[in-house]
Amino acid sequence: MTSVSSPVRPAPPERRRTIPGRAPAGRARFTRPSPRALRTWLAFLLLAGPNVVLLLVFVYRPLLQSFYYSTLQWNMGSPTARSVGLGNYVEWFQDPTTADVMVTTGVFMVATVGGSLVLGLGLALLLNRRLKGRGFARTVAFAPYVLSGVAVGMLWLFIFDPRYGLLSAGLRAIGLDSPDWYTTSPWALVMIIVVYLWKNVGYVALIYLAGLQAVPLELKQAAALDGASSARTFRSIVLPLLAPTTFFLTVTTLLSSLQSFDIIQAMTKGGPLGSTTTLMYQIYEEGFVTGRAGYASAVATILFLLLLVVTVVQLRFVEKKVHYA
Repeated sequence: MTSVSSPVRPAPPERRRTIPGRAPAGRARFTRPSPRALRTWLAFLLLAGPNVVLLLVFVYRPLLQSFYYSTLQWNMGSPTARSVGLGNYVEWFQDPTTADVMVTTGVFMVATVGGSLVLGLGLALLLNRRLKGRGFARTVAFAPYVLSGVAVGMLWLFIFDPRYGLLSAGLRAIGLDSPDWYTTSPWALVMIIVVYLWKNVGYVALIYLAGLQAVPLELKQAAALDGASSARTFRSIVLPLLAPTTFFLTVTTLLSSLQSFDIIQAMTKGGPLGSTTTLMYQIYEEGFVTGRAGYASAVATILFLLLLVVTVVQLRFVEKKVHYA
């Protein structure tokens, strides 16, 4: 007898267990953004898009071009240029005047930043008192900051004139002779620093004034009840609470000091004998006076890297010591 075998049925496909709410493995899940998310992105593009485009066109594009020009030996207006690689940077570091320029830049930066913070804080403490005409005094203190640097420089040229200036008349009244501010090496830099402080100390005082008015009155009253003097209250309570303001002003005034140009151009033009030539003014001289655009771009790149390093150091180390209330 022959036995008839039953046909072998294929095993049913194994069913994969799926977790509710989750797409099966191996299959990409596409989620449509919600209308609210689309509106948020559209608003972001409408508001931030023009600013991003302007930054790309007028900030980052010239910055990249400056990096490229710094590798060229190119005179301003010349139709031809020759690639020199890092030759402009090597020439700057080997230039004997570079040390003098960096010293002048450092002295100017320390004097203007430190002086602005100290004088601005002192002026803010005075303007924070209850005095008659306080609003007018605040306006007068801030007014020089909005003036043109060239106009301020021309005004102070008459004040510092050693023969007919207002300052020389005041010095003669007390029996002193006025130094020759324009042609004497140390006094020319002192003159520039004084004018810079006069112009910018109102801005620092205004920011400090806002910080002083934000200090809680209850803390001062509690310190007074504990018998703390005004100096102790200022040192132990007010100054620590002003740390974020001081950090902000340190960053902004330092960047502004390293990029100062207009007052130097209006008053000394980098002289006498380069004693007021800062790194920023050297860029102008090399690019627009001697016409060495490639070398000026290399100096501008060095200044940019210096600003970048200073800012990163401040954000990396100094900000850690700032207490934000």
